[in-house]
Amino acid sequence: MVTNPLLADFATPFQTPPFHLIAPAHFLPAVQAAIEEAQKEIESIKSAPLPTFENTIEALDRSGKKLGIISAIFFNLNSAETNAEIQKLAREISPLLTEHANNILLDQELFLRVSQVHEQKESLSLSPEQKTLLEKTYKSFVRNGAKLDSSQADQLRKIDQELAQLSLKFGEHVLAETNKFVHFIENEEELEGLPEGAKEAAAQIAEEKGQAGKWAFTLDYPSYIPVMTYAKNRELRKTMFFAFNTKCSKGDDLDNQQVIKDILRLRNERAQLLGYESHAQFVLEERMAKSPKTVLDFLESLLEKATPKALADVEEVARFAEKLDGITQIQRWDFGYYSELLKKEKYALDDELLRPYFKLEHVINGVFQTAERLYGLKFIPNSSIPVYHPEVTAYEVLDQQGKFISVFYADFFPRSGKRNGAWMTSFKGQYQENGIDSRPHVSIVCNFTKPTKTKPSLLTFQEVTTLFHEFGHALHGMLAAGTYESLSGTHVFWDFVELPSQIFENWCYEKECLDLFAIHFETGEKIPEELIEKIKNASNFQQGYQTLRQISFGLLDMAYHSQDPSSIQDLGKFEAKVMKKTDVLPRVEGTMVSTSFSHIFQGGYSAGYYSYKWAEVLDADAFELFQEKGIFDSETASSFAKNVLAAGGSEHPEILYRRFRGRDPKPDALLKRAGLIA
Repeated sequence: MVTNPLLADFATPFQTPPFHLIAPAHFLPAVQAAIEEAQKEIESIKSAPLPTFENTIEALDRSGKKLGIISAIFFNLNSAETNAEIQKLAREISPLLTEHANNILLDQELFLRVSQVHEQKESLSLSPEQKTLLEKTYKSFVRNGAKLDSSQADQLRKIDQELAQLSLKFGEHVLAETNKFVHFIENEEELEGLPEGAKEAAAQIAEEKGQAGKWAFTLDYPSYIPVMTYAKNRELRKTMFFAFNTKCSKGDDLDNQQVIKDILRLRNERAQLLGYESHAQFVLEERMAKSPKTVLDFLESLLEKATPKALADVEEVARFAEKLDGITQIQRWDFGYYSELLKKEKYALDDELLRPYFKLEHVINGVFQTAERLYGLKFIPNSSIPVYHPEVTAYEVLDQQGKFISVFYADFFPRSGKRNGAWMTSFKGQYQENGIDSRPHVSIVCNFTKPTKTKPSLLTFQEVTTLFHEFGHALHGMLAAGTYESLSGTHVFWDFVELPSQIFENWCYEKECLDLFAIHFETGEKIPEELIEKIKNASNFQQGYQTLRQISFGLLDMAYHSQDPSSIQDLGKFEAKVMKKTDVLPRVEGTMVSTSFSHIFQGGYSAGYYSYKWAEVLDADAFELFQEKGIFDSETASSFAKNVLAAGGSEHPEILYRRFRGRDPKPDALLKRAGLIA
């Protein structure tokens, strides 16, 4: 009999997924078998004697490990290396997992045991981490319907099943629409302004699509962004802008407007069923911000400070565009282009000047060296660890003593089976059991500029900061040192999870760090000090505009999720109304952010997009301490590793942050860094 490789013990280095043996057909039977195994573990918990913390709360946290690993492998592939077969399987597997989760959280016998332990919490002599686990376990039952009657519970199950399917559908539509679009150019004169590397990449795409001798542009970021930033051809920019900003809103079979309405309706129904006014109120109960009012007050206070600067930013670019090319009304497809030209004029700096210093392999090495200097980590490529695509590289991560810390996967280039953007994920979490510290398997997935026939992958400075950002998340996963997987690594409040990623970006602006990796790919020369100064001087360029843009997404997210969505008839009009107060450029009829806003309709950021700005307050305040002590100060790094990265969600983030910083965060550091206050 042929064994399903997902159900066998993984005979691979560090028990990593045996990608070389796994076929799509293995997933459904493996998930079904793992659910059965997990259900037996639940029955065993229920049949144990008198409920205790160990036989109920700990046992629950430790149940379903095999199912967790199989699910992680499957859904990570569905994001980074999907195909029609995997997408079809996702629509079959997702309801099974939702039903299994509901079977646990709506099990009255199990909830009674959890409640009995929770009632004794004051007399149990639990550690802070154990108290957190007990509270989180109890709340997860209550917040997922354990106190509902049977008819309400059935309603909740139905809602959860539908939501799981709709989220998949939303993501499938965005990926299909992204893959569907390609714009060919036959005349090279129409590409004026585009860097040679971007033109070569476009020629390579055209060749791959059977149109050798032409140039092809897609909606993948490394293709789209150079057009919007450098193409002098205004019509080309406009064409690309419309394609990108009308994704899934054209009234065809990939349209997401009804999908969004259904998601919003069901999220609201679910929240009200559980006794909350709105989805936002439900979500924010378990966040640092705690309530929609706190979030809106926070965003409005930033809006007040950023708006004058944003208006000044746009006015400056508009005047420049008029002076340069007689543009009397700057449009959204003009802004990136003239903004980049203005930056070049003001700071004698542009991405093409910097790219030669940011060869991908050098930047990866720089990220590794930064992690080594801060946290003593070493990254060793290991080709015996199976990978899911030839472009993926696997590393084993060791500490200063040579002890194994983590497996790390890196996946950097766009593919048709990979969704856009950049993210960190895990194939296996960290936990401790029976005296053994089971170490994590962490991955980062990006969509960077591919190498061409004549040039290696040369990153823009923004891509460099993206790599540092995702690697900051990876460090949070790799350095995890918790007892319980559900509290380990990135399992923290959503508005705290961006602190490790966003603080790590700060090193990109420091000479001491740039000297480690910013080396000209042809001459081998280090990046000149004057260029580093220019990077720092330009770091505030258009910060008012960029801040307002982030606030606009946060406000749109909150508008969708903090009210009854049944009144939303026309998504385009609703979006335009919400974003009016942050609009500093003319709105473009027919375009829409919402229909491809994957963060809130496919990812986990619903009622949470504000987290990026919230965490910026934390990261700017935290990095100030590194600046005071030295960016590679071992004592500060050790404190951050211990109190933030290793601690995961073991205690409330306010407690962890205070332990690192010695006080609560102050917003002044962010406002100064963004140039919003003197």
